[in-house]
Amino acid sequence: MPRYKAIVSYDGSGFFGFQVQNDVRTVQGELNKVVNQMAKNPATPIRVIGASRTDTGVHALGQVINFDLPFNIPAASVRKGLNTLLPRDIMIREVEIVNDDFHARFNSHHKRYFYRLSTQDFVDPFKRKYAGHFHWPLDIQRIEKALPDLLGEHDFASFAASGNQTQTTIRRITRADIINKPDEQEIVFIFEGNAFLYNQIRIMVGVLLEIGTGKRPVHDIQRLIEVKDRSQARFTAAAAGLYLDEISYS
Repeated sequence: MPRYKAIVSYDGSGFFGFQVQNDVRTVQGELNKVVNQMAKNPATPIRVIGASRTDTGVHALGQVINFDLPFNIPAASVRKGLNTLLPRDIMIREVEIVNDDFHARFNSHHKRYFYRLSTQDFVDPFKRKYAGHFHWPLDIQRIEKALPDLLGEHDFASFAASGNQTQTTIRRITRADIINKPDEQEIVFIFEGNAFLYNQIRIMVGVLLEIGTGKRPVHDIQRLIEVKDRSQARFTAAAAGLYLDEISYS
């Protein structure tokens, strides 16, 4: 059975996250449906494996999946067939045939996310599903000074939501940037690392925004890393602004 790797983009606003759940619409559920349809609904259903379990309302430009088909189909034909069957809020960007030991989740070694934040005084109806919203004045220089405190390998227990199920909360962040777009009334946060905890990026953004408003000291991230107490991180940014951008493999 050949194994296929695919890069997937989706608008997360119409899904209850990536992972299959009973009685709700999910990205993995839609992908499972069309992959099995392409395989002519085999007796043992095919299960699509995803690299990242994005949450309800979170978007992706570069989610990675893998699946096996019971017969050989050229990668280009698989891409065309799946895109024909999929709903319009999911698109297969690339497909390739890979070794049968490839695993989208366990073989990944680097992920990049970005977070879009609208700074308009009121919620823009055309951004409400695709950006977070924060209308209070922000000191961008304070945030820029705080971002390096996230870099390196740390125990990010203070930045993990209560639903986190990983064995360790230690993660390594290799990039933490902010891009200010005043003409568009937006700022964009960019984070890269080996992996991220459940809601970690949204919690980090929440802490950075409180630093930007002066509600926290500039280097409060250092204290939060030491105390390992989620309750002290407080604010979680909205899911709508978060995008899974790219996943790298060795």
